[in-house]
Amino acid sequence: MYKLLGRDGNAKRGEFHTVHGTIQTPVFMNVGTAAAIKGAVSTMDLQGIKTQVELSNTYHLHVRPGDQVIKKLGGLHKFMVWDKPILTDSGGFQVFSLAGLRKIKEEGVYFNSHVDGRKIFMGPEESMQIQSGLASTIAMAFDECPPHPAERDYMQNSVNRTTRWLERCIREMERLNSLEDTINKNQMLFGINQGGTYEDIRIEHAKRISELNLDGYALGGLAVGESHQEMYRIIEATVPYLPLEKPTYLMGVGTPENILESVERGVDFFDCVYPARNGRHGNAYTNHGKMNLLNAKYELDGRPIDEGCQCPACRHYSRAYIRHLLKAKEMLGLRLLVTHNLYFYNNMMEEIRTAIEQKRYKEYKKQRLDGFAEGEA
Repeated sequence: MYKLLGRDGNAKRGEFHTVHGTIQTPVFMNVGTAAAIKGAVSTMDLQGIKTQVELSNTYHLHVRPGDQVIKKLGGLHKFMVWDKPILTDSGGFQVFSLAGLRKIKEEGVYFNSHVDGRKIFMGPEESMQIQSGLASTIAMAFDECPPHPAERDYMQNSVNRTTRWLERCIREMERLNSLEDTINKNQMLFGINQGGTYEDIRIEHAKRISELNLDGYALGGLAVGESHQEMYRIIEATVPYLPLEKPTYLMGVGTPENILESVERGVDFFDCVYPARNGRHGNAYTNHGKMNLLNAKYELDGRPIDEGCQCPACRHYSRAYIRHLLKAKEMLGLRLLVTHNLYFYNNMMEEIRTAIEQKRYKEYKKQRLDGFAEGEA
């Protein structure tokens, strides 16, 4: 369970104890949607770049290879050879973003697979059953992900449905954790706060789900088209109504700047595809902002990506060599950049934790943001 170790303003420093190990927070979860980090980064690599939590997706693993296949092989930890915590997203976001044709009903959602077109039904019980089969450390509740922008009436009805679905998720998880053939009988459940950019809907929903005494709480439906300032406004308004003694997770966010701003507002779990996706497109995160290794100015640059960085790529290879790999379309170039970017994020979270402990988070945040503003190294 979650233990709050200290605060600096609204920034929280905590520990989250799970059956698969203790998570030091704030934390960035490295995204391996289909049980792998895109960019040929293995779980052995993750062990060496300060990764604490790996995140996989219920919908994608249900479609391929199938959650029952993974259950028969002993669960996701054995399947992907990872002994630390895993969080599985409920599949809700993918159902609503990938499925072209879908019908939302009280029982759940009917839709077609984006892989082969077959008809699939997923509701709260099905999402919990799939995640139980995957045996992740933390399961996410199944929620509706309303579009942005959405009319107020639609948003309110959607949030009400998400609350009813959450109550069904709780009952089903309790049942599944009691079964003899369940791999992880200590699986935890996080609920998801929704409400778009309507502060009052967000706050009322936060109050309601806080009464349910879940293992953690997430803010969903952000970073979907609203401005950064709108997002920060909603975080600032909503987080005070979520339990202080439980972890708060901002789903799918974000850039290093987003993380720094959100930590200051009380968020302590993050995930985002940016570090891996940007790495696969030749972009590296550094202490001086983002750099594009495809630029000609790095052709003869013998320095590491980020001087002082201790990731495997920076310890051994030059900007010039990595640029050559990218130009030659060698997979190693992408692998080195993804590894560097994940290390950068994980290392930044370590620095954030230290800054909160030392009561100097505002100073650290300003220093970091000033550095990013310098531009490409």
